[in-house]
Amino acid sequence: MTSRAPARPSRVPRTSQAAGRLRGIDAARGLALLGMMATHLLPTFEANADLTPTWIGLTFSGRAAALFAVLAGVGLALSTGKQVPPQGPALNAARRGIALRALVIAAAGLSLGGLEVNLAIILVHYAMLFLCILPFLGLKLKALCAWAAGWIVVSPVLAYLLRPWLMAANPPLNLGHNPSWEDLSTPFPLLGDLFLTGYYPVFQWLSYLLVGLVIGRLALTKAMVPVLLLAGGTAVAALAKALGTAAMENWGGRAALEAVLNAPGYPLDSVLQVNLTGIPQEGSWWWLAAAAPHSATTLDLLHTCGVAAAVVGVFLLLGRLADWLDLDLLLPLRGAGAMTLTLYSAHVWVVSAFYLKPLPAGWTEAGMYWAHAATAIAVGIVFVLLKWRGPLELVGHAANQLGRGGRAGLR
Repeated sequence: MTSRAPARPSRVPRTSQAAGRLRGIDAARGLALLGMMATHLLPTFEANADLTPTWIGLTFSGRAAALFAVLAGVGLALSTGKQVPPQGPALNAARRGIALRALVIAAAGLSLGGLEVNLAIILVHYAMLFLCILPFLGLKLKALCAWAAGWIVVSPVLAYLLRPWLMAANPPLNLGHNPSWEDLSTPFPLLGDLFLTGYYPVFQWLSYLLVGLVIGRLALTKAMVPVLLLAGGTAVAALAKALGTAAMENWGGRAALEAVLNAPGYPLDSVLQVNLTGIPQEGSWWWLAAAAPHSATTLDLLHTCGVAAAVVGVFLLLGRLADWLDLDLLLPLRGAGAMTLTLYSAHVWVVSAFYLKPLPAGWTEAGMYWAHAATAIAVGIVFVLLKWRGPLELVGHAANQLGRGGRAGLR
């Protein structure tokens, strides 16, 4: 009787599925960073009377920042138990660590807020979102889904009712500029701006972190989860945008809003496609039927959450493909995505150096964007290959470890 030959070991990928999943999340975050840079440096409207949207505005406006926020929720889920949310002392430790990390992000944002720059800096709002998500970290998947769905539906309505009251205060409870250290001396306008009247209203934007927590609590290593994220996210995004377009163009919404604005010739149709920031959304319930970028309505939140889920699904699948091919296909994006706080802050600082100044001779807006993007990619690749954290990520990590009760060494 001959002995049976041992089975030949199957080809083992260089990295595990878990590593591939994390690479995909970092790569998606890198894409979000490059998308936000594009909206900062490239025109989102043509320079004509109709404000014709550019492809940059149609593609990235509202979606890049929302993806960034959803990925924050995904990252928090992955760092706090993945599918199993922490409980008891572990939950308290996680909350302390995230709270201290949020303070580091807020400090960076408040410092950048003192720069003269024509950008809406997200970091202080981002930090506030980290603090607001703390009560939800211990919830299981079903409860998270219920909270996310409810917040997407209810928060825009409450915001619509509260914004006029905040703006009617004397002085109005908004800033009209990026939050800076000086604004800490006037806490009520600062909080009003952060939560409801500013560029990134935390009250509605909490929906993004809740959806991110839901995604991060899924079994992302299972074969069908990325496919479901891609298919489901695409369907939700398409349906929300279709409903918003129909409400505005076919059911009388845009005509009603034009009557409220009472600004003949104003290209509201273009603005609804790219960016509703700066227009007071009051005087008509039709504002809540729009799916316009940066409107923070239910349809806008659904659309951008759907896009974010689909992008996460795509990059998870690409991460698996990279494992199978044993090639780091996502390195250019994941390097930048692993140090977005540092790269975003450096990007804002560089942009501020050119505020109200002509571009260097021979440079164009497109050239400036590609210089920023290429630098972010190159620096990210170097740091990830050397297994370094970005400088601000290092401080954030130390703060997180200190909050959790561990050693706070900058490693």
